[in-house]
Amino acid sequence: MSDEGAMRERLVALRQEHRDLDDAIAAMTENPPYDQISAQRLKKRKLILKDYILRIEGLLTPDIIA
Repeated sequence: MSDEGAMRERLVALRQEHRDLDDAIAAMTENPPYDQISAQRLKKRKLILKDYILRIEGLLTPDIIA
């Protein structure tokens, strides 16, 4: 498998984890009272994943100067 293929697979996995965290945060916050510290940790993890996703997308998308 090529490096690009591996990066695309990683991107799919990161996107799925990002969606899963979104669902977990939504479920947690629907039923107050909830643990705010746990919610903040999940949100922080979600932001980190978003940064990884954007970084990989940037590597996979060629720079085209118009």
